[in-house]
Order: sequence, then C-alpha cells, then structure tokens
Amino acid sequence: MTSIIRTRRMATVVAGASIFALTLSACSSDGTEKTPEASKGADGNITLTVATFNQFGYTPELLKEYEDANPGIKVEQTVAALSGDARTNLTTRLAAGGDGLADVEAIEVDWMPELSEIADSFEDLAGPDVTGRYVPWKEAQGTADGKLIGLGTDIGPEAICYRADLFEAAGLPSDREGVAELLGGKDATWEKYFEVGHQFVANSDSAWFDSAVAIMQSQIGQLPAAYENASTGEPTDLASNTVIKGMYDTILTESVDLSARLGMWGDDWAAGFQSNAFATMPCPPWMTSVISGNADGVDGWNVADVFPGGGGNWGGSFLTVPSTGKNTAEAAKLATWLTAPEQQAKAFASAGTFPSQIEAQALPQVKDATNEFFADAPVGQIFSNRANQISATPPFKGLNYFAIQQIVMDALNRVDIDGGKADDSWNLALTNFGELGF
Repeated sequence: MTSIIRTRRMATVVAGASIFALTLSACSSDGTEKTPEASKGADGNITLTVATFNQFGYTPELLKEYEDANPGIKVEQTVAALSGDARTNLTTRLAAGGDGLADVEAIEVDWMPELSEIADSFEDLAGPDVTGRYVPWKEAQGTADGKLIGLGTDIGPEAICYRADLFEAAGLPSDREGVAELLGGKDATWEKYFEVGHQFVANSDSAWFDSAVAIMQSQIGQLPAAYENASTGEPTDLASNTVIKGMYDTILTESVDLSARLGMWGDDWAAGFQSNAFATMPCPPWMTSVISGNADGVDGWNVADVFPGGGGNWGGSFLTVPSTGKNTAEAAKLATWLTAPEQQAKAFASAGTFPSQIEAQALPQVKDATNEFFADAPVGQIFSNRANQISATPPFKGLNYFAIQQIVMDALNRVDIDGGKADDSWNLALTNFGELGF
C-alpha cells in the first residue's frame, strides 16, 4: 500500500512535522515503562482493534480464522479509505499521548523515518517467530533504536499495467511479452517509455498515463537518496537539487501530450478507469486491486513484466503496536500472525499485496498466482521477477523525506492537474521548502 500524496496545503505538512516533535516531548518523561493489564469486555473477551488503510487483504474470514484459533479474542478492523487519512489519525493521536490509537496500527513505509524518532512509543516486536522472516532491507526499515517496531506486510515491486485493447487499437503490440519488448525489456528506460507513449497518443484518443505524480513517484523511488544526504540525513537544498528539478521538468514536458491530468485517488481519477482515460500505469502489486475495483466491468487490463529504469519499489507497509494500548501482548501476537507467511499469501490472493516475507514469496499460492481480471496474468511470477530487480539497498528516506516529497508532488499537481505554469509552481515549491526552516 502506499500514499501517493494528495494535494494539501503547506500548513498541513508543517503541522505533521510538528506533531512528531510534540510527541517526542510527551513520551514517558520519567523513563519508566508501562505494562497495562489486558482489558476485557463485559463478555469476558479481549477485543483487539486493527487500523489499516486502502486494502491490506485482511478479510472478515481471515480475522475470524484468528478468533477461532484464539478463544476469548475478538478482532475489529477499521479501514481508512486513504493512507493520508490514516496518517492524520495516527499523528494526531500520538501527539495527544496515544489515547484512542488502535491496538495494532498499520503504517506506510514513508512514515517510518518520523516514527523511528519516537520508537519508545511502540512495542518491540522482535522474537523467534519473526527472525529471518523478511527480506533484509524490509526488516531494516522497520527497525529503530535497536527495536523492531514494525512488522512488514508487503512490498511494492513495480511492473507496468496497461490496456491491451487500447494498445491493439493504436497499432501497438498488446500481448504481455510484446509490450515488455516494446518498452525495452531488460533495458527499458523512461525515455523509451515516453517515446512509445507519443506513438500511442498519435493513434488514440486516450492518454498514455494517468498523472505526472505517478511517474515522479516511480522515478524518485529509483534514486539512492532523493531529498537528503544519506550519510548525515541533512536535507538537500531543493533549489540546488538538479536531479529532482530535471525530473520535474522532463515529466511535465512529457505530460503535455501524455498525461490524462487526473489527480490520483480523486473521483475524476476513479472515473477515468471507466472512460478509457489512459492506457498505462506504473503498477506495484497492490495497485492491481485498485485497478480492478475502479475498472469493474472493463475488459482489457493486463500486466507486463517490465519497468523503465530497471527495478523499483512503490510503497509497502508495516504493522505496529502502540505502547499505550491496554492489550499490547495480545496485539503483538495478532500482528505477528497477520504478517506470517501463510497469512500474507492469503492477503496477496485477496488484495494483491505482495509479501515482504521470504518464505511467503516461495509459497505456491504466491509464486503460481494468476489474476483473472488481468487476462489471467501470472502475477505471482511477474512480481517475483520485479522484486528481484529491487536494489538490496533501498532509497534513503530520512526524517524530512515525507514533507519534502509532499512539496514536490504538490508542485507537479499545480501544473498537471490545475493547469498552472511549471516555473511558477516550482518557485512556490522553493518558498514552501524554505518555510520548513532547514
């Protein structure tokens, strides 16, 4: 899962950063650890609450399976429609001392650098059941101050989802292997992706991709360190960040002819799946369930085992257990079970969330999986192949990554979605960056 970030005012970004600062000052000033007693309801059961967002694949049937295996435990899940909503709820409640947080809180990978600063707010979930469970870089992302505060759920190896029927109508190859070759195969580049896009739009009424931010998100995910110095964590001055500015300029130039100009996660974007608005999308596994949900009844979607620039990872989440909970021991057991290989294989079948667990990736339910909506594409094999292309050293994301990323994405949206001028929008981004006070 992920959070391509919806357009919000700069004040929201600053407020988000301030919330974590407030939380730092609010955490156990006396240095003592709290071990609250398990809280049972009137019926004698312990109710565990789980807060997720988008689609984690935790179906009612899966949660009942846990209840049946653990008499006296009831599990209630709250699902936020957008990751941004879940983040706001999490940060607001953390700033208030943790009151009202779920027993198990899902978090998106881009929030982890900030949460790592307040590792004492979360339980240490390390133990024999999770030792060696994850691909190493995923486990490293969930570790802070020597504690495993996040149990990995999924990762987001990227492929290209596309409309085979629109490709065929435009005179382009439409089968999976043909599309992969068309985009450059193992040598696929963003330049080639844009080149083919111009060929497509010259023979189609549809756009090539949905939005500029989707392309920018994917390209940023391929940089070793987009916004901060990987050694010191210090933010790079946005005014001198020529790599980001170069991406910004190129993507907006290409967007003039290739973008459908649809703000991701908005109503117009959702409706675009029903109106042939665009032909391709950067596509991590979790996006397949988003597409199939929005494009219900639309034939033609497929997945190609290819991605411009090689490997890329978009998104991926964790389960955490806030230390203020009344049932932390039972919550840790539930989080461990939900992120176990067997459950993650079921979540992949339900929501397309590709497991971050080594053993789960090798299970037949994952590696042999196909997706009927995507023309029976062998999604297990495709995304396994794409996962093997992800760098063993993931991009560096420091404490200020989320806030700076927000500024850049807002700048793109002001041009791509709102029709503003690229130079004016970039100048506003520089102003917003300055207001962060680095």
